[in-house]
Amino acid sequence: MKFNKKKLPSRHTTLGPDRAPHRSFYYAMKLTQKDVAKPFVGVVTTWNEAAPCNTTLMRQAQSVKKGVIDADGTPREFCTITVTDGIAMGHEGMKSSLISREVIADSTELTVRGHSYDALVGVAGCDKSLPGLMMAMCRLNVPSVFIYGGSILPGRYKGKDVTVVDVFEAVGQHSAGNISEKELTELELVACPSAGACGGQFTANTMACVSEAIGLALPYSSGTPAPYLERDKYAYLSGKTVMNLIAKNIRPRDIVTKKSLENAAVIVAATGGSTNAALHLPAIANECGIKFDLMDVAKIFKNTPYLADLKPGGKYVAKDMFEAGGVPIILKTLYEGGFIHGDCLTVTGKTMKENLKSVKFNDNQKVIRRYNNPLSPTGGVVGLRGNLAPEGAIVKVAGLKNLKFTGKARCFDNEEQAFEAVQKRKYQDGDVIVIRYEGPRGGPGMREMLSTTAAIYGQGKGETVALITDGRFSGGTRGFCIGHVGPEAFVGGPIALLKNGDIIDIDAIKGTINVRLTAKELKLRKSKWKAKKINFGSGTLWKYAQTVGPTYKGATTHPGAKEEINCYADI
Repeated sequence: MKFNKKKLPSRHTTLGPDRAPHRSFYYAMKLTQKDVAKPFVGVVTTWNEAAPCNTTLMRQAQSVKKGVIDADGTPREFCTITVTDGIAMGHEGMKSSLISREVIADSTELTVRGHSYDALVGVAGCDKSLPGLMMAMCRLNVPSVFIYGGSILPGRYKGKDVTVVDVFEAVGQHSAGNISEKELTELELVACPSAGACGGQFTANTMACVSEAIGLALPYSSGTPAPYLERDKYAYLSGKTVMNLIAKNIRPRDIVTKKSLENAAVIVAATGGSTNAALHLPAIANECGIKFDLMDVAKIFKNTPYLADLKPGGKYVAKDMFEAGGVPIILKTLYEGGFIHGDCLTVTGKTMKENLKSVKFNDNQKVIRRYNNPLSPTGGVVGLRGNLAPEGAIVKVAGLKNLKFTGKARCFDNEEQAFEAVQKRKYQDGDVIVIRYEGPRGGPGMREMLSTTAAIYGQGKGETVALITDGRFSGGTRGFCIGHVGPEAFVGGPIALLKNGDIIDIDAIKGTINVRLTAKELKLRKSKWKAKKINFGSGTLWKYAQTVGPTYKGATTHPGAKEEINCYADI
C-alpha cells in the first residue's frame, strides 16, 4: 500500500527541512529513511509485572509490529500503566483502579499527540485497561484496532475448574469455619495456573466481548487464552488491519455509533457480564459525543436474553466459551434473533452482518444457548431506579434465584467497616448492608467490593442478605448486590441519608430500588446532612475528585467529543 504522509499527523514530525532534528532521533533508533517516510503506528500495551493479566502483552506487541511492518507501516511501541484489581482489591489500593482507566486513556492520548502518530493498535489485559484504550482510540479518532491479551486458563481443585473468585469466596468460607487454612492454601496455589486475565465473565472478559461487538476488534480475537501462541496470529492481523484502516480512512467514530454501543450492551447482557460495563460503555460513548448513559444501557439489558452460562453466575470459563465458538457465535444467534444491528461498520472494513455471514452456530457445546432457548429471557444485568437511586443503580442477576429483596439497612461509611463486620458475622439474615462514601468523588475512586461480597457468599449468605453501594462491584461478584447508586453519598444523594433500620425494597423484575421514607422525611434528613471532606488533600486521587462526573454518565473526567473544538486526527 502507498500512503500520502502529507495528509497524516506524522507529517508534523517527519516532513520537510524543518524536521531534520526530529528525523535524527528516529535514525538513532535504527530506522531508515524509508521507515520514516511511512505512516507511524503507535502500538500501546499495558504490559507490566503487576499481575498475570499483563505478562504476555509485550510478546503479542511484537506480532502486532510485524503485521504493521508487513503492511508498509512503521510501528512505535510504548507502554502505559495498569492497576490490577485482583491485587488492588480489599484495601486502599482499589481507590486507584477506576482512576487508572482515565490515566491509561490520558497517557495514551498524550503519547500519540506528543509524537504525532497516525494510528493506534492497543493491547490490553486487565479490567480498566480495556475501556481505557478504547476510550483513547475514540478520543484521538485515528484509525485504531483493539486486541485483548487473552484470559487465564482455569485452575483445577478437587476435580473442578476454579478461578481467583473461588479464592476470594474461600476466604469467607474460612472465616465461617467451613474450610481449613490448609484447604485455603491448597486452593490459592492452583487457582491461577497461567498468564492471562481472570477466567470468568468478569470485567476483563466482558469488555473483551464488547471490543468485538462494538467493532473495534477483529472477530474471534478476544477468545484465545493468553498462553496460546495462536493469539499472536490475531495480533499480527491486527497490525495489518490498522494499515488498511489508514488507507481507507476508517476511524473509531465511524465504527463506534449509538447502534454499535447498543450491540455492546447486548453482548454484556447475553453473557451475564460485569456491571462495570454500565460504567465503561457511557465513558466510551462520551469520547464520541454520544449520549448513552446507565439507564440507556439498562434498557437494553432488560430486553436481551441471557445466553452464555459463564462464571460467576454460571458453570463455565472464558476458555470454554472460546472452544465453543467464541464471541461470533453469540453475535450470530443474537443477530438472527433481531437483537444485534447488522449494519454497523467494523475494523474489518465490513459490516457486522458481513462478518457474521459465514459463522455457523455450534450445537455441539453446552456453554452458549441459541437466542430462542435462553437461560433466562432477560439479560444477566438489570438497571434499577427509585427514591434511593434517582440517577439509577445496577445489579447482576445472572445465577440469582430470587429477584426481589426487602430488608433493614445496616449502614457503613466505608468498605473496611463493612468487611470487618462481615468477617465477624455482625449482620443478620434479611439485612441490607449499605456501603457508602465509596463513589467516584467520595472514595475517591469508586472502589470494587469483591472482598466483602465474596466473604458474604463464602459464608453461605449470598441470597439471605443484600448489599448496596455507591461504589462498584467486581465482575466476579455474585449475590444480591446493587452498585453504582447515584447520586453518591458524597454529594448528598439519598444513600447518604439512610439510617440503620430503614426498610429498603429492591425489585429486579420491575427495576426499582426504594427506601420506605416519604419525600418530606428525606428532605428533612437532607437539611440536617453535613458534607464530608475528601479523604485526600493532594495527589492524583485529589485531582480526580475535582473533575470526575456522576456514575450514570460513566464517571468521566472531561466533557468528551460533544465539546471538542479540534479533533486530533485532523491536525
